Amino acid sequence: MKLFIKNMVCIRCKMVVQSELEKLGIRYSNLILGEVEILESFSQEQFEKLDVGLRAFGLELMIDKRAKLIEKIKNIIIEIIHYSEEELKINFSAYLSEHLNYDYTYLSNLFSEVHGTTIEHFIIHQKIERVKEMLVYNEFTLSEIAWKLHYSSVQHLSSQFRKVTGLTPSFFKKISIKRRTEINNM
Repeated sequence: MKLFIKNMVCIRCKMVVQSELEKLGIRYSNLILGEVEILESFSQEQFEKLDVGLRAFGLELMIDKRAKLIEKIKNIIIEIIHYSEEELKINFSAYLSEHLNYDYTYLSNLFSEVHGTTIEHFIIHQKIERVKEMLVYNEFTLSEIAWKLHYSSVQHLSSQFRKVTGLTPSFFKKISIKRRTEINNM
């Protein structure tokens, strides 16, 4: 049986889920972002304890089919943008459709209705969050970041970054370095 978990979007989240499952003695396999395969049946009491334990960390078990689908969409996008080095050979809409076995129009309408924003805007915001992370850790140049995140050009990345944050990437990097320096001098 698969359990779907809302807000499970990072490695730490996976560690929390793993810890809560082990605490309750629930055997599992295939723990990935947003879902876990349970190997045996478990009681309603264990289910409720698991839900309470996960909620303490901002996670929650999902029962609603539409909510599960929205969470799958978000997790696929986050996985690709934040954790995958491979370039998609097809566009996001085709990838989501193919991966989830739903027409993209349905996925898009459902996402917009439930999440209050389009899938495209969610993708852009996730990419900008990844750009910020890369800028703060000073791992790559802006050109390398644009290439890694599959932007057509540095100008396109900069334009999108400014629309979302109100700052240029270079100014963002400058203030994040200043902020780190101030913290280190405390």
